[in-house]
Amino acid sequence: MIAAVPVVRTYADPDQLAQAAADELAAIARDAVRARGVCHVALSGGSTPKRMFQVLAARGAHGADAAPWPQIELWWGDERTVPPDHPDSNYGMTKAALIDPLGLSRVHRMEGERDPDDAARDYERALVAALGAPPILDLVLLGLGPDGHVASLFPGSAALAETARWVVANPVDSPVAHGKTVRLTLTVPAIDAARHVRLLVAGADKAATLAQVLDGPPGRFPAQRIAPTAGDLAWLVDAAAAAKLGARA
Repeated sequence: MIAAVPVVRTYADPDQLAQAAADELAAIARDAVRARGVCHVALSGGSTPKRMFQVLAARGAHGADAAPWPQIELWWGDERTVPPDHPDSNYGMTKAALIDPLGLSRVHRMEGERDPDDAARDYERALVAALGAPPILDLVLLGLGPDGHVASLFPGSAALAETARWVVANPVDSPVAHGKTVRLTLTVPAIDAARHVRLLVAGADKAATLAQVLDGPPGRFPAQRIAPTAGDLAWLVDAAAAAKLGARA
């Protein structure tokens, strides 16, 4: 199969980007529920997803603008090896911004407080039990790190070479991750199996990296490895992040 060609959609500012991303999640979820009765979404951490979660929470759990939350199963693309109430927890951020305000219960968190290898294998088993092998998520949301990482797939990390697993404990040594640590993460094959992949990027501090990822030579950044073969890929970026892109932005 031919890998999906990425689409870039540019918005004036982070607020418009968050609104568009919320619209996209709701539309994809409605289509999935109509087709299969349920929608499986893998969420991301970071400030841009947080803003989108706040938009979704403000729309409420019911009504014309709301996503079909009773039929949405929440998963995560990655997690830090910290307890769920730790300030760095992706789950903890989502709980405060989205899960608690809407009273959501169909939630499958990565258990970052456990032994990382055991937690990764258990999460992989849960994904496969729910979605098969490969586990085909309806939507994977990703951010972009200043070093070009997505999920917790950092440059030079072992998980980038993984071809047989869907979830791994990935040893990381990066200034972006504040030194040596271990992260739980979906692998490239797991992300590429999704029906829809959306990368959310906001801010002038991401402009140079985004331009290198999209317009530079391939193979340098983990983000360039994401290429769904049966789904679609789109970048939702604000004008500041898109400032150094070519004509397509």
